[in-house]
Order: sequence, then C-alpha cells, then structure tokens
Amino acid sequence: MKLDVLKLDGSKAGSVELDDAIFGVAPRADILHRVVRYQLAKRRAGTHDTQNRGEVSRTHTKFGKQKGSGGARHGSRNAPIFRGGGVAHGPHPRSYAHSLNKKVRALGMKMALSAKVAEGSLIVVDKASLDAPKTKTLLENFGKLGVTNALVIAGAEVDTNLQLAARNVPNVDVLPAAGLNVYDVLRRQKLVLSRDAIEAINARFASKGEAA
Repeated sequence: MKLDVLKLDGSKAGSVELDDAIFGVAPRADILHRVVRYQLAKRRAGTHDTQNRGEVSRTHTKFGKQKGSGGARHGSRNAPIFRGGGVAHGPHPRSYAHSLNKKVRALGMKMALSAKVAEGSLIVVDKASLDAPKTKTLLENFGKLGVTNALVIAGAEVDTNLQLAARNVPNVDVLPAAGLNVYDVLRRQKLVLSRDAIEAINARFASKGEAA
C-alpha cells in the first residue's frame, strides 16, 4: 500500500510504499493482549518483600505459661497473629517474566502497526528532526499534523533537538527505531514514523521476522 509522506510542518514530501506483510495484517485482540501482557510482566521489578516469622527481630522466648492463663498456648511473639509479628504467606522477591514465542511477538508487532494503518492513525514524516530544541515549534508542527497524543519513532538515533523539545510535551513519546514496541504503539492515539524508521522496520522483519 502507498502512503503520503509529510514534513513536520504538514507539507507533502512524496510517498512511501508500505509492505502489506507488515502493515496489512488483520489484527487479533488475543495476540495483542498476549504481547502486551508479556511486556508489562517483563518490566515489573518484583522487589516486594515481607518478613516471615523467622525473619522478624523479636524474641523467640515463650512469653507465658503453657497452662493456667485461660488463653491459647503461644510460644513466641513473632507469630503472625501478633502485632509486630511476621507476615504469613506474604510476597517475596520474584520475577514476573514469562516466555512468549518469538513468532508471536513478531506477529503482535505487525498487528499493532497494521491496526494504526487500518484506523488511519499512522503518519509518515520525511525526517523526525528539528533545527532547534524549541517546544513551541514542535507543538506548532504537531498542530499542523493534527497530533496531540502520539508515539514518534525516529531513525537509528533520536534527534537531540527533537528529544529536548518533546520531553515536556504530555502524551508524546519519542523513541529510536530499536525501541518500537507493541505496548507504546497501542497506548498512543497516533503513530508517527520517519522514513528511516520505515526502513528499519522493513529490515527488522525482512528475514524470518524478529521479535517485538
């Protein structure tokens, strides 16, 4: 399929041919859900921790008589039923990451890109760069493109001026081509790709299709 290429000021700069094998795949909610769940689980720190009764710094000495108190026969104050005692079955450090087939991850990336094309939310720009790191200039250009909530994918590296201008703009993310991922594509309303990003995406899936 063919798509118009725009400059950041909204003027036309030719057209680009999009590979239907990458940008023309019918999206499936179950595949996208699996990939997003995989991404979010993988980035969880998993550093939460609680102390069990063996880790609490309290005396283990029996504090009362075995019989005659009229109450239960407790052994020590570090039991979970006491204030200041250990936590029963509490969370401990762990990894939430789980495996997902590489082909499924690659398919999810193609489906996310195709979904943006299908809903008319994909914008291709000639270059993702600015002459000066001016947020005002960037917002004016976004206004001409009709962009208020977007993920901008530059080439191999993000232009320094663009990165500085966009860092204070809410609901706008700027990533290099290597940072393209399903979650960030779906969470933003618009997807803005540079020509260099298109070439990087084509190269990424040119062979057997790398994972997202």
